[in-house]
Amino acid sequence: MRKLWLPGGAVLLIVLIAFAAPILPLMDPIRQDVANRLAAYVPGSPLGRDEFGRDVLSRLIWGAQSSLAVAFASTAIAAVIGTMLGLLGGWFRGLAEVLAIRGADVVLCFPPVLLALLVVTLLGPGTGTLILVLSVLYLPGFIRVSFAEVLSARSQDYVEAVRALGARTPRILLRTVLPNIAGPVLVQISLAVASAVVLESGLSFLGLGVVPPTPSWGLMIRGARATMEQAPTLLLWPCLALTITILAMNLLCDAVRDVADKRGGGGARKLRLMDRLLPGLFPAPASPAPLLDVQGLTVEIATPAGIIRPVEDMTFRLEAGRTLAIVGESGSGKSMAATAIMGLLPPVARVANGVARFEGEDLLRMPEAERRKLRGGAMAMVFQDPMSSLNPVHRVGDQVAEAIRAHRDVPAAQATAEAVELLKRVGIADPGRRARAYPHELSGGMRQRVMIAMAIANKPRLLIADEPTTALDVTVQAAILELLAVLRREEGMGVVLITHSLGVVAEVAEDVVVMYAAQVVERGPVATVFANPLHPYTRALLAAVPDGDIEPEGIPGVVPRPDAWPPGCRFAPRCTHATEACSAAPPVLEEMPDHAVRCIRWRELPA
Repeated sequence: MRKLWLPGGAVLLIVLIAFAAPILPLMDPIRQDVANRLAAYVPGSPLGRDEFGRDVLSRLIWGAQSSLAVAFASTAIAAVIGTMLGLLGGWFRGLAEVLAIRGADVVLCFPPVLLALLVVTLLGPGTGTLILVLSVLYLPGFIRVSFAEVLSARSQDYVEAVRALGARTPRILLRTVLPNIAGPVLVQISLAVASAVVLESGLSFLGLGVVPPTPSWGLMIRGARATMEQAPTLLLWPCLALTITILAMNLLCDAVRDVADKRGGGGARKLRLMDRLLPGLFPAPASPAPLLDVQGLTVEIATPAGIIRPVEDMTFRLEAGRTLAIVGESGSGKSMAATAIMGLLPPVARVANGVARFEGEDLLRMPEAERRKLRGGAMAMVFQDPMSSLNPVHRVGDQVAEAIRAHRDVPAAQATAEAVELLKRVGIADPGRRARAYPHELSGGMRQRVMIAMAIANKPRLLIADEPTTALDVTVQAAILELLAVLRREEGMGVVLITHSLGVVAEVAEDVVVMYAAQVVERGPVATVFANPLHPYTRALLAAVPDGDIEPEGIPGVVPRPDAWPPGCRFAPRCTHATEACSAAPPVLEEMPDHAVRCIRWRELPA
């Protein structure tokens, strides 16, 4: 905040002096005294008199009022309208983008002076006309800046996290996206205000702005031009006022941008053993129907090379009070499947087939308004990178409170108090102080706990955790897993855990789904799958996990790209037991009620 003191004080002083002109002991700025014209000093006029004998100091201060009023009014109009058009165009794209960007291009086609001449010719000179002209001139700049920033911000995880909380679009735009584009917009405001002061002076100098005898810095420069040889100081004072004002405004807005931009930068094992040994402590499902039932889920993405399917015919069931883990290498389709279930697919992707029933209701065919009510309420999601998932310009307590108020009509004070209690519940020390911190002021483990607090704020019945322990050290990872186990046990919620760690799966999950190259290759109870893997990929994953003195075995090759799936069994190019038939024909799979999808050829091989 100290950065704001000097430039803020300078701008505040200029504005106060300008708009306090009516109450200051100044001479009448339009009163003429021809006898003292061009006088360097007259009692009561420390800066002298101009070419008509008018007091220079009085005209400077009253002229500041005119110039600043025009600059602030025109910039405010352009900033509000331009930022709003940029927000709508960058978020909704399509027709909104065409109208905003192409409209800005049309304005940019006209040279500023010619556009000013056209408007003045049609409407006549005056302050109102000048404000209109400058607003139109600066509108394209705000549209383009806000549009570009929205395109960048909308792809960030923290925007997806707010969508996952079920917030409405206006709330997302105003509370999440707008604060994150405030920095560049403030810089544009600083440039626009400074430029507007100069342009107002220039247009008034040309006779297209403020109409005499109203004082204006541009009119003062215009009048001093004819007499600058006899009285050069008459040109000095308005030019000096312009320079100081523009410099102070630029310094202030740079400081405001810097201040506004917050983006700087053993008991657990016992508890999980109890969960394993005493599953009856979990609340039983209200009905025999599963909490989440996914059948044949297929996601398609249209690319210039054709349609690709990052998720293909995915099927699994999750009961309330249980944890189902989805494992597989990067690129297998785990996160894409989770975002499809939550309704958070990017615009280029779509669900081509399948159903995802949550408590009997198909999420994939549910209207967006109804699905938004579920997100952040009955179902929630924790993303893998808490630093990019948390909004960097809001305090973490406010973000947790936002999750509460998105679904419940509670006063702000109550939401804040609940947010502090949630932070305490997820194990954050000194929650009251931490609630006032920004994300970059917290450690990785604390940020992940904040994300969990946001997810459980409305007591969801389904929690999807997308690699919640990625990039965390083993101590913090154990604490996060312990927290998820506690919440699952206390709330009876179902958890879908997406992870790369088979050790985590063995410790916290009851069921597992193994994915490879967009397909489910095996699924079933964790104990059964890990003890008797029936697909070569599952066995290869288990062999790659360090186990005491046994050296882990790497899996040769990489996961194929979605636009180049191999024929037949997709794991055949990397499988040490593959035959020619594996690569020449579709995979031979068998669905068993007790144990997932199995490769028949692998079943016939010795264990």
